[in-house]
Amino acid sequence: MKSALRAAWASRAPRERLVITLLAAILGAASYLGLLYSADRARAQLGLSVAALRTQAALLEQRAAEHQRLRATPAPTVSPTDLRTLVRERVDAARLSGALTLLEAPDAAHVRIAFGAMAFGDWLDWIAALQTQQVRVEAARIEALAAPGLVSVSATLARAAPQ
Repeated sequence: MKSALRAAWASRAPRERLVITLLAAILGAASYLGLLYSADRARAQLGLSVAALRTQAALLEQRAAEHQRLRATPAPTVSPTDLRTLVRERVDAARLSGALTLLEAPDAAHVRIAFGAMAFGDWLDWIAALQTQQVRVEAARIEALAAPGLVSVSATLARAAPQ
């Protein structure tokens, strides 16, 4: 086959050889430039991907540190007092006694409570404080009042089950 190619090349006129050589050189240069262009585009895309991955890695490191911090903190202690007393203390501590209309304990694990008119933000803060004491809202009914931001709340609270 090599000899057949040499014979075909030798049978060409010098001008044809020059044209074939120039076309091969142009084709090789165009292929090389196309390869460089596609490599440059791929490099730019990979650069953007690396930046996004670095951001994700930093976020994961932050979350891992937060996870380790939370695992290292001791579990919140449950108040040894009965639930009704605990709820009453939290009502007094949040200065919501004036809005309190009902506080009764049907059993040791549940408390029914009702507030007449209170700010919704105060309700949320009060519930968050109770959750730190392992008390959860079992049922709640919240009604908006005519005044903006004020609500009427009735709820049943329960001590969270030990884990």
